[in-house]
Amino acid sequence: MYVAIIVLTVIVAVMLIGIVLIQKSKGGGLSSQFGGAGNVMGVRQTNSFLEKATWTLAALIVVLSVASAYTMPKGQGAAEVRTVAPAATQLPAANQFDTEAPAATPAPAATPAQPAPAAE
Repeated sequence: MYVAIIVLTVIVAVMLIGIVLIQKSKGGGLSSQFGGAGNVMGVRQTNSFLEKATWTLAALIVVLSVASAYTMPKGQGAAEVRTVAPAATQLPAANQFDTEAPAATPAPAATPAQPAPAAE
């Protein structure tokens, strides 16, 4: 249910973006781009439709946001999550090992590089 509400919210948000981009400031908008549209619907009716659609989509986003908050899957809260650190007795102390450090061995002496055999 939560995923469906989120998908609906995204769809409504994209539609709202489209409606807002269609509108033009100062009342021009979509109706000024189409000369014949003024004869059928009238400029005033087109603007009122776009305004009503904007308000409806904005209200729908608010409702869907509240609904998504109620249907959100319940996870473990921060107060419920507890991490347990390992106890000090679980970790061996450095002096509990009975082994000695390995004796330092001298590095092998550098030998001069041998020339590669000549190809015949």
